[in-house]
Amino acid sequence: MATRFSRTTLVSTLIVATALALVALGLTAITNAGTTAAGATTARSAADAPAAASHVMQGHRMAAAEPVAFGDDPDGDGYIPANPPVTGVEPSQEIPPHRYFHEFQANCSVTHTAPDDPIVYPGRAGASHDHTFMGNDTTNASSTTASLSAGGTACLAPGDLSAYWMPTLYDGTEEIRPIGPQVIYYKAGVTDYRTVRPFPKGLRFVVGSPTQTAEQFRNHPGRVEGYECGESYRNYDFPAVCPTTPDTQLNLRMQAPSCWDGKYLDTPDHKAHMAYPVVMGANQDVCPASHPVALPMIEFKMAWPVNGDMSQVRLASGTGYSFHYDFFNAWDDATLKALVDHCVVGGLQCDARGYDENNPGRGAALNEDYELP
Repeated sequence: MATRFSRTTLVSTLIVATALALVALGLTAITNAGTTAAGATTARSAADAPAAASHVMQGHRMAAAEPVAFGDDPDGDGYIPANPPVTGVEPSQEIPPHRYFHEFQANCSVTHTAPDDPIVYPGRAGASHDHTFMGNDTTNASSTTASLSAGGTACLAPGDLSAYWMPTLYDGTEEIRPIGPQVIYYKAGVTDYRTVRPFPKGLRFVVGSPTQTAEQFRNHPGRVEGYECGESYRNYDFPAVCPTTPDTQLNLRMQAPSCWDGKYLDTPDHKAHMAYPVVMGANQDVCPASHPVALPMIEFKMAWPVNGDMSQVRLASGTGYSFHYDFFNAWDDATLKALVDHCVVGGLQCDARGYDENNPGRGAALNEDYELP
């Protein structure tokens, strides 16, 4: 009996101790959750913060990158206000005259690679995974609106001083760069293409995330068809094998959000000031009320010269579904406006000159040197 009593007591004691430990852990988790929520509060009021909805861009979750005072963000809070802000805009639900196309191309070549990211890690050279930069030839960790505007460009249009970048692609240890001008579309993301206006100078954002899962990449609102090579389509990671024919390359298309809140050129997560259009009644693509300003929808159409055995192909950020890209607008204002008005608002399918070969009578927005006439 004594032994039996002793075991019972021991079991009871263990049960009580376990219960107390679980309660303590629960209280700690609650306390930590409260601390995290309090610590996440910014200097901006709740009414001023970008709306948190499914169509709003979610945060860029790389290694910790707290906002710092640098360049275009002198107070270091992560918000770069538009000056002036765009107010009084109501999203259009009108159905415009049908036009199959409303777009133009920005054909930009690769300039360099570097472990820099002037949006996520401004002023911190070498802090990022390696990126492949296109367009502006001066882009580095310290780039600002002013420095890009004073730089040169590898885009066909000299007025396009914008910076475009994405994680560098490798085949084993060999760096693979896209060859020649890559196709970057500027198109209407909303049904009422007549309401699209040019990007404000200095606007920047990130599309996708290096830490997204394969499922998140597959379901990303900017996804088009995943990776393609030869007759292989809709791959959400790198395919195991691609045809070895000389003209076969690895291709990917991905679209950016095209609705802007009109308030900020950047936000702490580099996404919340932008949103994708939403379905509204009979109209398939309308900017949400929280982000009412329709801007061009950028679409990266990248082609890497790699094929055959793809088992060693990777991005600097990891898997194929870690693909993401960055855009920092430094267009010459008048050049961008001419292209947007002529091609997007005008309902044309334009090349980098703003010329639609199917509508030659409409002329071109730029001259033979890709400059304003």
